[in-house]
Amino acid sequence: MFKMTPTILRNFVSRRATRMYPVVVRPPFPGARGALCNDVAVCDFCGICAAKCPSRCIAVDKKSATWQCDPFACICCGICVDVCKTGALRQDPLYRPPSTAREHIFLQGTPAKDRNEKRQTADMAT
Repeated sequence: MFKMTPTILRNFVSRRATRMYPVVVRPPFPGARGALCNDVAVCDFCGICAAKCPSRCIAVDKKSATWQCDPFACICCGICVDVCKTGALRQDPLYRPPSTAREHIFLQGTPAKDRNEKRQTADMAT
């Protein structure tokens, strides 16, 4: 017991070994892969991200132009970001804040048919 006394006293006067997360958040490392984000204005809802996702946390519906993700199933591997041909997907360096309830990310975009009609209308006007 007396061999542990110096260690115990040193622990009382030194700083903590752990952070009080989520009150104190460590800054992200360079190149960190955190929360998945989608820019639906750029997304063409091709579904490649959903097909390549190893955890199957992404669901894409091209007809209704919806994109949804289950952040609790996402393993932050970045494969979906790498295969996205339009560059709509990205990963923020920060992780999502802790949550007590299960939530899904649901994004509604403009279907490709509607986008093409708007482009044609704009081209005809000029």
